[in-house]
Amino acid sequence: MKPRHWKKVIPSLLTLILLLSGCASSTSTKHSSSQETNGKVESQPKSGGELTYALATSPDSLDPARSGLAVAVRAFRTIFDSLVVQAPDNTIKPWLATEWTVSDDGKTYTFKLRKDVKFQDGTPFNAEAVKYSYDRILDPKTQAKNAVALLKPYQSSEVIDDYTIKINLATPSTAFLSNLSQAMLGIVSPTAAEKYGDQFGKHPVGTGPYKFVSWTDNADIIVQKNKDYQWGPSIVENKNAPYLDKITFKIIPEEATRIGSVQSGQVLAAETVPPQNILSLKNDPKTQLLQVNTIGLPYTLFFNQRRAPWNNVKARKAVQLAVDVDAIVKTLYLNTYSRAWSPLSPGILGYDKSLENSTKVDIKKANQLLDELGYVKGADGIREKDGKKLTLKYVDGTPNREKRNDIAVMVQQQLKKIGIKVEINITKDIASVILQNADYDIYGNSQVNSDPNALRAFYHSSSPQEEAAVKRLGGGSDQAIDKLLEAGTVETDQAKRKEIYKQVQQKIIDQAWIIPIYVFPYTVAASKTVNGIKFDALGYPLFNDVNIK
Repeated sequence: MKPRHWKKVIPSLLTLILLLSGCASSTSTKHSSSQETNGKVESQPKSGGELTYALATSPDSLDPARSGLAVAVRAFRTIFDSLVVQAPDNTIKPWLATEWTVSDDGKTYTFKLRKDVKFQDGTPFNAEAVKYSYDRILDPKTQAKNAVALLKPYQSSEVIDDYTIKINLATPSTAFLSNLSQAMLGIVSPTAAEKYGDQFGKHPVGTGPYKFVSWTDNADIIVQKNKDYQWGPSIVENKNAPYLDKITFKIIPEEATRIGSVQSGQVLAAETVPPQNILSLKNDPKTQLLQVNTIGLPYTLFFNQRRAPWNNVKARKAVQLAVDVDAIVKTLYLNTYSRAWSPLSPGILGYDKSLENSTKVDIKKANQLLDELGYVKGADGIREKDGKKLTLKYVDGTPNREKRNDIAVMVQQQLKKIGIKVEINITKDIASVILQNADYDIYGNSQVNSDPNALRAFYHSSSPQEEAAVKRLGGGSDQAIDKLLEAGTVETDQAKRKEIYKQVQQKIIDQAWIIPIYVFPYTVAASKTVNGIKFDALGYPLFNDVNIK
């Protein structure tokens, strides 16, 4: 047996922790623990006060296991901590776990836990709580969402003693430690989870710096200072109780209202700044604009390969060649968003830069491919075959997040040029339409993630059992892609991993499984009285250091 190494960590990607101070520009600056007030330098930021922070959409749940939305993470990251944290130098650092060992075969992780932590309801934090949290994610009764994919290949865990837990994996996973750092694998109070059951998402309890107070549907979420907190991660300066007394997350979907609320002083900060407001906010003397690109899977249109003709690569290629992504990004986002070219976003391990500019609009070629498939244009310009019009059912959700409904309209206009009729269905019921019934031809989605292993949940073939439970986006299946994704999960050599994921990206684009659209920049407009907002490695805001001048 080779000796085991304490704190064995696996770097996942190049990340940046941005500290946002109350400066005028969007460029981040290093935060100082002192600040000047009325000409006097204070050694500590001012305590007290309330931060009002406007969210662009309503969370689906504040239960980290059951949430599938990034906006929910922005709220519940304040409530829940994780075993480990991803640092800006790519390494994984202690948080609720103090140290760990990894077995030689990479399938067993043994964590030593902090002994001074308790949940906000008084429940002790210990190995039993960690085991409960992870087992709960795999329990079908929980109906967990993104957390299931993040936790894989978790198989079981053993409580060695109160503050030692052994986690067993079905296979080695290079992404496992990085995934454990994510908020959707935050540790929940077993007492509260058992007490509230399905309603835990409306009564969340963790070990985080803020305690849950209330959630009024489509209005606001309120959290307050956890006075007992003293175990903050290394990526924040304030390891103890936060400076703020409370945070009120106000849910304001309307762009103009949300940004206007910051400018009028009704809220102190607001997320997802519309492209048309970027320039004016940069020049606003009372407001600071904070921005960081998210990493993971960019906003991408997925073809549903379960349905004809989109199970044919020529039909998908025709659409790929006819959709003018540059025009979409420039028109809707005014060059404030970057165009996506790959199933992965820039900045993540293995991103294949060679895919940039590799596809271009080619209407002639698109028409040729549809001709070869036997689709003939009718008098109305729409193609037909065997008496059926060539129709593409484009589904998107409401509200119009990041102008995604507008993308549907532009695609509708562009595909008309090659004789495809696009029917747009904007629905509130994405869960039923997309995940249960797969009733679409094309649907867009994105995911914030820290490791290219995230591709596996989207592009690896599903088992019949998995498909029966949740219809994987696109439903494509390819043995070569499956083998590459499986290899990428277990490969520990970073150079080899990069090459594996480059091959995956190239195959997905070559076979036109998707059309990548844009990389989402997370933007926040904030009053200059707000100091100390940080972003974690994935681009989620952290509020441990936030104080109001």
